[in-house]
Amino acid sequence: LHPRVRRQRQMCIRDRLIHHPVSPHARKIRALMSEKKMLFILKEEEPWKLSDDVYKLNPAGELPIFLSDGNVVVGNYAITEYLEETGSEAPMISGDAKQRAEIRRITEWFDNKFYKEVYRNIVYEKVHKRFAQGSAPDSKILKVGLNNLNFHLEYLDWLLERRTYLATDEFTLADIAAAAHLSIIDYLGDVPWDLYRNVKLWYSKVKSRPCFKDILKDNIRGILPAKHYANLDF
Repeated sequence: LHPRVRRQRQMCIRDRLIHHPVSPHARKIRALMSEKKMLFILKEEEPWKLSDDVYKLNPAGELPIFLSDGNVVVGNYAITEYLEETGSEAPMISGDAKQRAEIRRITEWFDNKFYKEVYRNIVYEKVHKRFAQGSAPDSKILKVGLNNLNFHLEYLDWLLERRTYLATDEFTLADIAAAAHLSIIDYLGDVPWDLYRNVKLWYSKVKSRPCFKDILKDNIRGILPAKHYANLDF
């Protein structure tokens, strides 16, 4: 596009997301916005070297941060609920009360339990420490993360024997959250897909959705993705 046309289009887009490709919560919000067919602009910040602007917007110093028409919404859950309440397209927390509770339960499972037990032990070691401290990963911590990953994949495989998707038989926020986290681990080549047939089939369906198209184009500076990472058929 001609720079003038690009600027004009950007002026019409009121929604911005401050993110980083290595943030699973930011990936979740991006996929959610795409499912809702929202137009938005991305601004990248390095989580290990946040600018003063980030702290002004969110004193907690955490990504993602959502800006829309003068409003600032911070916090993973707050942004999710805001988008669900204000977006008319494609509700991702739907169904009856029991189904909505299950969607929220599995979403929280990944945003908290998986994040603490897997993400921190793998991605922090392989990515954050490299750029924040210039140090190598601790093999003992990595081993803990990889062991925990298998526990989580076993649970997902069990769920997917009983359901088409993770929370219900429909694609929901739970699937977006899980895929957002797993996609970063997969970028690093650490997901043993062949051991978990149900999870592999589920993930191939999720990453084939349009909302993951741009996410799979992300690159972590200085780290090449696994060869199969963007391959929709593995």
